[in-house]
Amino acid sequence: MFDMFERFRRRRPARPPHEAPLSAHQLWLVSLSAPVNRGREASRTTLYPFRHRDDAEAERWLREQWEIPDRDELLHRLDGLLKDGYRAPLREQTGADPLAWDVALYCDVVRKGYAAGHLDAPTAWELLGATIMPTVAAYDSWRAYATDYLLVRKVWMEGLRATPDEGFPAPQAVSDAHLRALLDPANHASPWNQAPWHVISLPDRPL
Repeated sequence: MFDMFERFRRRRPARPPHEAPLSAHQLWLVSLSAPVNRGREASRTTLYPFRHRDDAEAERWLREQWEIPDRDELLHRLDGLLKDGYRAPLREQTGADPLAWDVALYCDVVRKGYAAGHLDAPTAWELLGATIMPTVAAYDSWRAYATDYLLVRKVWMEGLRATPDEGFPAPQAVSDAHLRALLDPANHASPWNQAPWHVISLPDRPL
């Protein structure tokens, strides 16, 4: 895994002139970050993380939320999330290896890194693809993925001693409602319904 990130450090970022339609596998990969993409400005069906072009916001978010000022630090933090992330100290508290939390954060950071210009599209997709094997080994459905994510978020919130009226982080009830909406089979806008869990094990296809 370290070699992969070292190779990316030498690749020069360049954004294509437009966003191509996603395939089933690509939408599945983007959908791994859906639990953390709650805002109305978020896009959950494109590699670009926002509905409207806002590269400056992606760069600001990386600096303020993750202290990531450049490509090298971005790759370093992604490497850490994939190897151990925040799940290592949570294993004793949850009784499991809560991979979903780190995968959702990892994929969100990859997409923001792409929007900020630190990654080109091929690199972003390759980085997202690195999550497939560990994620499908750990979960067999979007519901199982969501359940593990929410479990770890509750532990995290308790650690922060957040109060319900705080603006950040969002109250647990907001996250719960967001995950319920993503899992609702009647919600045709949910990327989890557009790219069901099993599609990643099938040959890729256009949507």
